[in-house]
Amino acid sequence: QVQLVESGGGLVQPGGSLRLSCAASSLILDTYVIGWFRQAPGKEREGVSCISSSGDSTYYADSVKGRFTISRNNAENMVYLQMNSLKPEDTATYYCATSRVTSLLAYPYDHWGQGTQVTVSS
Repeated sequence: QVQLVESGGGLVQPGGSLRLSCAASSLILDTYVIGWFRQAPGKEREGVSCISSSGDSTYYADSVKGRFTISRNNAENMVYLQMNSLKPEDTATYYCATSRVTSLLAYPYDHWGQGTQVTVSS
């Protein structure tokens, strides 16, 4: 059974940083596009960033561009989301997911993790 596990969430003050990790079991990530999504209470799931299988191409939502950086280490079967200059509006549950195409829309993604909570508050 394919399982994606996110980690690295937590409580951080505005302006702070967090690094989220996405690990997979029973799945080799290097053939997949990996996307990061987030969902705040009462809001729709939002695509944050995605990275091509090789890592050569990355995409970001306008709301996080310049603050978040997605990366991957295929040798370690890991994908990361470095989040800097965090704002209260970044508060959400963050999910990683796999796809065969690059997209910030949720529908091409099939395997999803359970999410990790990020709270930005003073």
